[in-house]
Amino acid sequence: MVCGYVGPPKPLSNFPFIGAFISFKHGRMKKYFSPRHFLILFLGFYSGLPLALTASTLTAWLSDAAVERAAIGLFAAVATPYAFKFLWSPLVDGLRIPLLGRLGRRRSWLLLTQALLAAAIAAMAFSGPEINPAITALVAVIVATLSATQDIVIDAYRVERLETEEQGTGAAMATFGYRIGMLISGAGALALADAHGWQATYLIMGAVMASGLVLTLLAKEPERMGGEDKPTHGVVAFLQQSVVAPFKDFMTRPHWLHVLLFVVLYKLGDAFMGIMFNPFLLDLGFSKTEIATVVKVYGLAATIIGSFLGGWLVMKWGMYRSLMLCGFGHMLTNLMLVVQAQLGHDLHFLILSISLENLTGGMATTAFIAYLSALCKTHYTATQYALLSSFAAFGRTWLSTPSGALAEAVGWEIFFAIASTMALPGLALLWWLEHQRRKTERA
Repeated sequence: MVCGYVGPPKPLSNFPFIGAFISFKHGRMKKYFSPRHFLILFLGFYSGLPLALTASTLTAWLSDAAVERAAIGLFAAVATPYAFKFLWSPLVDGLRIPLLGRLGRRRSWLLLTQALLAAAIAAMAFSGPEINPAITALVAVIVATLSATQDIVIDAYRVERLETEEQGTGAAMATFGYRIGMLISGAGALALADAHGWQATYLIMGAVMASGLVLTLLAKEPERMGGEDKPTHGVVAFLQQSVVAPFKDFMTRPHWLHVLLFVVLYKLGDAFMGIMFNPFLLDLGFSKTEIATVVKVYGLAATIIGSFLGGWLVMKWGMYRSLMLCGFGHMLTNLMLVVQAQLGHDLHFLILSISLENLTGGMATTAFIAYLSALCKTHYTATQYALLSSFAAFGRTWLSTPSGALAEAVGWEIFFAIASTMALPGLALLWWLEHQRRKTERA
């Protein structure tokens, strides 16, 4: 049992990265090379591609366009659709797209969202943030909404396309593809912007997104469709089973409000500083190419290593100790940015700080994913995970919007010191939940 009264945890082989680790340990590498797993990897790539284009890459463009820090911080709210995607997921799960129905429910939704997403990313190239940032924000919200919808479809496709025993390896491949997509739209976009400018960069990213249409047309429709098992006795009954029932089940658990609050707070400090990270480095004089190389390439490698280390820790020590250790370690490595602010343009220290920060961040993320997965009951796994991930997204989306105003008011050093210590309330709540669980067991 893990903290928060979630009941017996699922087998660790079902969790992202942990399942991959077990497969490595027992020599079952051949699963990673099946056509289905390569398909999941590429779908993960297209799922991760749009995220940076409305987050870190966009804030770098805004900084180049001389948009004020306080306004840049408000752009964190662009990611709001990710926090509320569960509201329209039942529609995506149950409705067929007119004229595209012959492709099947999953592929028709995927084809439509990818086409619109490619067009919306290309449209961002002409949004002109240096003239009217509000137009850029509006187009970015459209991109985020379409991206969140694509995530709903891809998550459903992955679960239905793979067998039960393949879910762990499939999740690892999807996450690896997701990271590569973020690398292309993060490091790749920054390098392109240095060489060709922002408008050309977003047009190229739109073209890369459009290439996903070919993959969708070549893919097979899943044979087992989860949505077909849902009742068809009207919209009210449909929403009752898809949205209300999972919430109702979760609310029967002891301290469920505290659990949800922990989900919101655990990675709040990381999210708070993330929206201002690229403007910070640009302000210190780092070029976009330096940021792309150090932050994205070194950071990606460290994140992947940290992810597997986090999976090992969960298996070795359990979720509570892993969440506590990884969360505290990540808070300490985030404090290195305070030193970076004092040193200024020091490339070697940046490599060290980013490598350690991403290593502990990868560990914390894996432990957190394992925790969220264990909170879900088997009957409601997909819906409850979407709901919980939406609460986590709420923390990084809305609660981090004052970050730019704070950085403007207190300066970079104090800003990163405050942002790092924002991890403490979540860790304190984690300790309290575990204390309550142990007290109940002794009773």
